[in-house]
Amino acid sequence: MDKIWLERYPSDVPSEIDAEQYDSLVDLLDESVNKYADQAAYINMGQAMTYRRLETLSRHFAAYLQEELKLEKGDRVALMMPNLLQYPIAMFGVLRAGMVVVNVNPLYTPRELKHQLKDSGAKAIVIVSNFAHTLEKVVQETPIEHVILTRLGDQLNPIKGTLVNFVVKYIKKMVPKYHLPNAGTFRHALKKGEYLQYVKPKLCPDDLAFLQYTGGTTGLSKGAMLSHKNIIANLLQALGAYGPVLKEGKEIVVTALPLYHIFALTVNCLLFMRLGATNLLITNPRDIPAFVKDLASIPYTAITGVNTLFNALINNEEFKQLDFSPLRFSVGGGMAVQQAVAEQWQNITGCRLLEGYGLTECSPLVTVNPYNLDTYNHSIGLPMPSTEVRFVDESGQEVALGESGEMQVRGPQVMSGYWGKKHTPELTEDNWICTGDIARIDEQGFIYIVDRKKDMILVSGFNVFPNELEDVVSSNAKVLEVAAIGIPDAVSGEAVKVFVVKKDSTLTKEELIQYCRKELTAYKVPKLVEFRDELPKTNVGKILRRVLREEELAKLAKAES
Repeated sequence: MDKIWLERYPSDVPSEIDAEQYDSLVDLLDESVNKYADQAAYINMGQAMTYRRLETLSRHFAAYLQEELKLEKGDRVALMMPNLLQYPIAMFGVLRAGMVVVNVNPLYTPRELKHQLKDSGAKAIVIVSNFAHTLEKVVQETPIEHVILTRLGDQLNPIKGTLVNFVVKYIKKMVPKYHLPNAGTFRHALKKGEYLQYVKPKLCPDDLAFLQYTGGTTGLSKGAMLSHKNIIANLLQALGAYGPVLKEGKEIVVTALPLYHIFALTVNCLLFMRLGATNLLITNPRDIPAFVKDLASIPYTAITGVNTLFNALINNEEFKQLDFSPLRFSVGGGMAVQQAVAEQWQNITGCRLLEGYGLTECSPLVTVNPYNLDTYNHSIGLPMPSTEVRFVDESGQEVALGESGEMQVRGPQVMSGYWGKKHTPELTEDNWICTGDIARIDEQGFIYIVDRKKDMILVSGFNVFPNELEDVVSSNAKVLEVAAIGIPDAVSGEAVKVFVVKKDSTLTKEELIQYCRKELTAYKVPKLVEFRDELPKTNVGKILRRVLREEELAKLAKAES
C-alpha cells in the first residue's frame, strides 16, 4: 500500500506524520495565537474576531469553568449552538480548562438531547436561547448542573447585536418561550472569568478532547471518544495531504457546515486555525440567498461542504455571477459527491471539487483525493498519511485487489472506543475500525465506495447499490436531488424505488425510467418513482435514506392491516 500511495500523491506530500507533535490542542491554539495574534480568526454576521481576542475570551471562559463552576479536568461540557463566534470561544475554553467538549446538534428533539446529555454525563451546557425550550423539557432528567445561555447576536458589536437579538426574538419569533430559572449567561461567564485565575492544566496526547456523537441514523447515538492526539493527528494528516496548496496566514475558508459536526470541526476550525486562516462562519446555510450575499462580501479561497450544499449553490443564479478567481480549494465529504454536481461546480467556479471520505470514529478523515487531480474520478481518493486501509469479506478475510469488501481503517486518528461501552465490536483487537462501507481499491491506489452494507438493495439475488443509481438519476438535467432505496417485493425480494426532487417540472416518471434504462442493466432500473418537493436530510444536508425506507415500510404495514 505504501508504494502505491507514494506513487500516486504529489512528491511534496509526506507518507507519515508525527501525531505527537503537540501535547494537546491547547498547544496548537497557543502557537497560532503567537503567530497570527492580530489576524481575523473568525467572521460572523460581519463581525470579526482576532486570534488574540479568541485567546483572551476562551481563557476567561476556562477560568469561569474552573473557579466559578468548580468543574474539574475531564468533566464534560455540552455545546449546543449553530455557527456563531460564541462556539470557538466556548470550545477552546472547555479544552483549555482540561475538560471534554460534547458537541450537540441544536435541532435535536427532547428525546435525543436527553439521551446525549445522560449518556455523556455532561455537567454543564452552553446553549443558544433559540433552543432553550428543548432543554427545559428534559434538563431535570439529566446530570446537567449548570446552564449557560447565549443569544445569536451576543458577540456582535453592541448596536448590531441588540438589533439582531430583537429581530430574532420579536420579529421572526425564533425564540420559543422557556423557563430555566437557574441559568446564567455566556456574557456573564466571560465577564466574571476576566477576574478569575486561570490555571493551565497538564494535558497529554491521550487525554480525551471530544465526545463526538454519531448521527444516530441507525438507532441511539454513541459518543466516539476522540483524544487530543486523535484530532491533532487528523488535522496534521490533512495538512500533509493539502498543505502544499494552502498558504499560511493567507487563507479564508467558508464554513457552512456546523462546527459541531466533526468534518467542519477538524478541517475548517482546527486545520485552518493551524494555518492562521480566517473562518467565515455561516449561521444558516439553508438560506441560500443570504449565504450567497455573504460569499460576495469576501474573497474566500477555500470552501467545504456536502453534496447537497454544492448542488444548491450551483443552481442559484446569483452564485454563478460571483468572482471565483481567489477560490483554490473545494472539498466535499459527509456523503457521496455526485458526478453531475462535481462537474458543474468545476465549470462554474473553475475549481475542482475534491471528494474525501471519513467517519466520526476516525476524527473524521480517512481518504482524500490528491490536490493535483484533474477531474472528478468517482473515487474517494487515497489513504491519508499514516493511514492503513484493507478490504475484507463476510468472514473477515482480505479480498483480492479490485474486489469489493468492507473497508477497515487503522491509524492514529482512530478513536479508542465509544463512551460508556465496555465492548466496541466495530474495533478489532488490533485496532482496525470496521467502517460498514463496501469499497474496492484499484491498481493505482484509488478507493471507490460501493455502498453502505445496510443500504444495499438485493434484487433477485443481485446487489444493487444506491450510490450508483443516484449518480445516474442525478445526471439527468431535469433532476435536482435523488435518493434510492429498496422496498419489499413479492417477486424479486426487493424492488428499487427512487425519490426525486425535480429541477424541471416537465419531468415525468416514464421519462426518468427510460433514461435509467439507457444507463443501467435491467435489474438496477427503478421500478417505482416518487416525486417530492424535498428529501429528508440531517442538519448538515446528508439525505436520510433510512427515513424514506421507514416511511415505505409503514405504508406497507398499514396496507396489510
